Amino acid sequence: MTKQLSGSPEDADLRRADSLAREIFSDVANKWALLIIESLGERTLRFSELRNEIEGVSHKMLTQNLRMLERNGLIERTVYPVVPPRVEYTLTEPGQALRVTIDGLCDWTHRYLGHIEASRHRFDA
Repeated sequence: MTKQLSGSPEDADLRRADSLAREIFSDVANKWALLIIESLGERTLRFSELRNEIEGVSHKMLTQNLRMLERNGLIERTVYPVVPPRVEYTLTEPGQALRVTIDGLCDWTHRYLGHIEASRHRFDA
């Protein structure tokens, strides 16, 4: 059975855009993706350098998140044809733009860290 959508083509476009936005947000709004974007900054890093920068990330989680970020066009992966292969990662223009937002979140965290810690202490008491 085929489901027909009612409404205008503009409504369907908005629904698709909203769905895509939620999917992208779900992808990048995890701690590893945010830390990868923040770690790359304006630098180009190899896999091992990224892994050393991000405390606690496993090889598997770093690989999965790098692939997801590449799929979404936020990082660029460059493979050099040498033995052993050398692979580098850098933020794309959209990745740099997202980094501005992440930097704002980091600044907010630093600004309100004392308040958050005090609130958690009161709540947990």
